[in-house]
Parts: sequence; C-alpha cells; structure tokens
Amino acid sequence: MDSKELKKKYIEFFKKKGHAEIKSSPLVPENDPTVLFTTAGMHPLVPFLLGQPHPSGKRLVGVQKCLRTGDIDDVGDPTHNTFFEMLGNWSLGDYWKEDAIKWCYEFLKDELKIDMNKLHVTVFAGNETVPKDEESAKIWKSLGIPEDRIHYMGMEDNWWGPPGEEGPCGPDTEMFVDTGKSKCGPNCKPGCGCGKYFEIWNAVFMEYFKTKDGKFEPLKQKNVDTGMGVERTTAILNGYKSVYETDLFKPIMEKINELKEKSDEKAERIIADHLRASTFILAEKIPPSNVERGYVLRRLIRRAIRYGRLIGMKEGFVSKIAKTVIERYKEEYPEVKQNEEFILEELDKEEKRFLKTLESGLKVFNKIAKEGNISGEKAFLLFQSYGFPLEMTVELAKERGLKVDVEGFHKEYKKHQEISRKGAEKEFKGGLADTSYESIKLHTATHLLAEALRRVLKRDIIQKGSNITPERLRFDFNFDRKLTDEEIKKVEDLVNEKIKEGLPVYRKEMTLEEAKKIGAQGVFEEKYGDKVYVYFIDDFSKEICGGPHVKNTKELGKFKIVKQKSVAAGVRRIKAILLNNSDE
Repeated sequence: MDSKELKKKYIEFFKKKGHAEIKSSPLVPENDPTVLFTTAGMHPLVPFLLGQPHPSGKRLVGVQKCLRTGDIDDVGDPTHNTFFEMLGNWSLGDYWKEDAIKWCYEFLKDELKIDMNKLHVTVFAGNETVPKDEESAKIWKSLGIPEDRIHYMGMEDNWWGPPGEEGPCGPDTEMFVDTGKSKCGPNCKPGCGCGKYFEIWNAVFMEYFKTKDGKFEPLKQKNVDTGMGVERTTAILNGYKSVYETDLFKPIMEKINELKEKSDEKAERIIADHLRASTFILAEKIPPSNVERGYVLRRLIRRAIRYGRLIGMKEGFVSKIAKTVIERYKEEYPEVKQNEEFILEELDKEEKRFLKTLESGLKVFNKIAKEGNISGEKAFLLFQSYGFPLEMTVELAKERGLKVDVEGFHKEYKKHQEISRKGAEKEFKGGLADTSYESIKLHTATHLLAEALRRVLKRDIIQKGSNITPERLRFDFNFDRKLTDEEIKKVEDLVNEKIKEGLPVYRKEMTLEEAKKIGAQGVFEEKYGDKVYVYFIDDFSKEICGGPHVKNTKELGKFKIVKQKSVAAGVRRIKAILLNNSDE
C-alpha cells in the first residue's frame, strides 16, 4: 500500500463514521505565537478545540502538512523527518474514548490488515493529581488486547500538553507495532527508541485544563485528537526498514543517487529530507533569511548543501532535487508547482551564497590547522560561523594527519542548544495559541490594521504573516518601501477612529464562494474547506478567520504602531500595541 492509498483509505473510513473532510492548512500557522510552523494536525484547530464551533461540524478528518525541527539532529535515521504529513480525526465535544479507540482498532485491523497479535498500546499510568487511565485500558482489553501488551506509562510518554503555562491537556493512548526485533534489554518497551516497537498512531483525550497554579480542572468540552504519520505508517505497512524506501521519497532518493559521486546513507537521507522540507517552505513564499522561519529554511538548505558536498555533488544539485520533489507532490499539493519558479530561484541563490561562505570557512580552517590538532571550541566555531559539519572538519583534518576533539565539539554544541532553547522559551512563552483576553484584543486589532493599510496605502495589500502575544501584535504584508511618518499616523488615526466608534464585531457562516463574492479577505481560506467563518467589523472590515475576537471595538483601548521594518523583498512588518486609557 502506497501513501496515496493510505490517505484515501483513512479519509474514506472516517467519512463513513460521520466525519467531514478538511483541507490541509498552510505550514505557516495563523496567529499562533508559540511556533514558527504548523507542527501537528490539531494545531490549526485550536480555537475549535477550545469551544468555538467549526463550520464543518463536530467530527473532522484530514491530512495536514507539518514541520518540526526539534529532532533535526536525528534526521538521517530510519524514521525522523522535519517535514511530514499527519493523518488525523477529531471529535470536538462529540464522541469520546470508546468510539475513538474502537475505530482505531477497526481501521488498523480491517483497513490496514495489521496483525493484531503484534499490536502493543500504552496508556497513562496516573500520578498524584490525575488518575490512572483505566477507562482506555479497559476498552483495549474488551477488543482483545491482552494485559501484557498494554503498557502504563507516565506523563513524559502518555500525556499531551499544555505547551504553555496553562491550557487544554490530557492523557493519550499510543499504538505500536512489534517489528520482531529482539528486545534491547530487560526494560525494553514501546517508546524506548531501539526500533523494536514502531509507533503507528496516537489518540489524545483532552479532558483537563491546567491552570497557572498547576491545577487540573475538567474541561467543559472534551475533545479527541488523533495523529498518524503518513511516512512511518507507509513504511511499516510495506515492511520497509526506513521511510526513505516509501513512494514519498523514492524518486527523490533516485535523483540523489544519480547526482552523487560516493555513497553515504545518512548524508543522502538528510539531503532528501531537508530539500523536501525546504521546497514546501518556499512554496509558501518564505525566502531564506537570518530570522525566524527564514532562518529555519536557510539552516535546512545549507545543511543539505554541506552533506551534498561530502558525497561529491556538484553546484546546482539543490534545485535539481527540488524539481523532483515538485514533480512528486504537485498533484497532492498544487502550491509547489504554482510557485516552482520562486522555489528554484531562491534555492539557486542560497546555494551560491553558501558556497562563498564555505570558501571563507576553508581559509579559516587552514589557519586553524596550522596550529595542530583542532579543539572542540574551534571545530564548533567552524560549524557555527561557516556551516562546517563536524564530519567535514574531521575529514579535512584527517587529510592533514590531524585529530579533532569530537567530545569537546559536542559539549560546545550542547551549550549552544541550551542557550537557544532558553531564548525560544522566552520568545514563545505565551502558550499554544494563547487565548487570553489581551491576545484576543490584539487579534481583533490586526483586522483593523489590515483594512487601514489597504485604505491608506493600496487596496491589494494582503497578510503575509501574523504573530500575536498578550503584549503586542506583529503583522507582515506586501509593500515594497518604508512607510512615511505621515502614513504611519494616518493608519494609527484610522484604526483609533474605528475603535472609538464602538463598531460591533460579529461572525457569519457562509460558503467560500459567497465569502469571495462579498470581498472578504482570506489568506488562509483553504483551511476550512467549503464552509468558512467571515468576521465583520461593522461595514469597515470583513475577513475569513477562525477567531476568537472581541464583541465591540471599544474594548480595544488605544492602538499604537511601535516599529516597522523590512523582512523580505517586498514584505514589510509592523509591530503594534494596545494601550489602556490609563497608559496614555
């Protein structure tokens, strides 16, 4: 069974169970300050998981494109990817554990024909504040899974969320297939990472709300959120040893094989993964840069180039592999073909830029090498400042009969990771899709800002990105020059005028075509399928949006633009705040 058949079976199975199919959201999440990219199928559904009604109903199913960089150092092994597709079905306050688990079992057994004698499951073991999930275990037993294949595990393994200080969370049950490999030791069990147990599906039961003081309160709306990775599941269904053998990667690996001069399995996998991910990021018109999403993209491209050089690939290989990615995915994700010219141009430019950097790095390496063996600190300098992977430094040193302090390099690397992690926590500490009243006010203010920019500057301005925290809003839009002080004042004045008028904010449900006919703005319109919500700020603004918003603009206070800058060619960024009357 290839990936396309898997996706079709999954969607059709849950449609028969009363689920409405929703389309994949963009990789760039809408108004979520916690992450740079969509990391899971539930990510775009947060407002609806928190109680807002979804236009398509309470039962949803879909396949979501996702991107995670937390495991980037594991890419190259048989299962880890940065970009991946996630199948999911959701219950928004509808069915609960029994139906969710029974359908998981039914789909695995009857549709995927998995040998149920090889199925192991994990459930939450409970702790001093939340009870053991006996309910899930009982359901699995009723389906014929014996006790010795039901594993009770703690919060680190069988609990989801909240990613922030507070929010919805709950226990999960995970499903694993025993690959038949020998146990790595007496404590070997699902989740140990040795490869014996292959995770195939995860069902999260959001039944609690964690408060800031650490209490777990029952949620008014209990939700089910499941996730099945397309790459991993396709691999296990076909008996493959890695995801890189699946139809998702096969043409990409073949192109790499054609372009390489020597073999290195890990390098080839990294190149395939990183350039597939880069192609999808570029398809959303995000160029490489030194900040945020652009920095992630730059890191992926340059890492692919470094490994390409290690296996003898010649300049220009990056866009050649990207063309193969585009051909493989153009039917399922038309945006890769639609933006092909932009994707290939940006990749070629980035490759040329990086090759110049590498030349500079080689000069520095030669100076360092004259001093003798290379310290971990110097090896890390080459990695951090010039993009040299440790493997390249070791290889070059070996040619000169020198040694590299590999252990010292890893110490420096870990130190750097810890600094980066703390910085990320500081930047994104608002929690997943923060729904505090302050954030809701700023979300509403972005609608006013977007319309004000259209009226003051030009009508064809569209949102290129948005990031909301309780302290400020950040809004990216298409504009090719710096705004003058007069223009900034006009925008501020217009927004504040609409706030003072006390305009009502209300929502209407309609078809996508109806929304387009009335001129509703919608950068993320593909998110909800045929039916959408349009938020109106009286007759001033109308946008396709998932919410949430305030009821009246008079709740907002005073709007103030605090910064503007360029973030990419033809894209400007505005940062703004809302002041209470007492702050003025």
